[in-house]
Amino acid sequence: MSDKEKPLLIKRYASRRLYNTETSDYVTLEDIAGFIRDGREVQIIDLKTGDDLTRQYLLQIIAEHESRGENVLPVNVLNDLVRSYMVPGGGMMPQFLQSSFDMLRESQSKMMENMNAMNPMSQMPGFEAMQAQQQAFLKAMTGGLSGNWSGPDKEDESEPKEDLDDIKKQLAELQQKLSKLN
Repeated sequence: MSDKEKPLLIKRYASRRLYNTETSDYVTLEDIAGFIRDGREVQIIDLKTGDDLTRQYLLQIIAEHESRGENVLPVNVLNDLVRSYMVPGGGMMPQFLQSSFDMLRESQSKMMENMNAMNPMSQMPGFEAMQAQQQAFLKAMTGGLSGNWSGPDKEDESEPKEDLDDIKKQLAELQQKLSKLN
């Protein structure tokens, strides 16, 4: 099993510090969130008791992001989650959520494959820019559920506005060429 496939083992010491066993250094909750955004599974174990604390820490990461105003979960979804805890056995909510996320990841993956497949449009000027825009849009809309997205790229934040204007111009030219083909 490759390193990317097996979970990254994080040990929690009695002092509550979290230790990355691969890099032999201490990590924060934000570091763990970064590992997950990069597509890595994590497992957090209490060093003394051996208890698996992964669920507890993942919920803590979500709570911290929500409290900072990074609202991903609508209130009605949070209400439904709380209600699901009141149903004996947890009801159908866990299976529904898992199936929904699996389907979303699969559709995103298929859409990306279709965009990357050889097609006649790929030879048109500006196609790569349009494809990059579509991929960025999909990642933004799905919140990076493919596991690779962690928000806007650092280089995107420093891009001058002219780059966006160039992309818009290329897109307009591409639309004109497409309308001429029809």
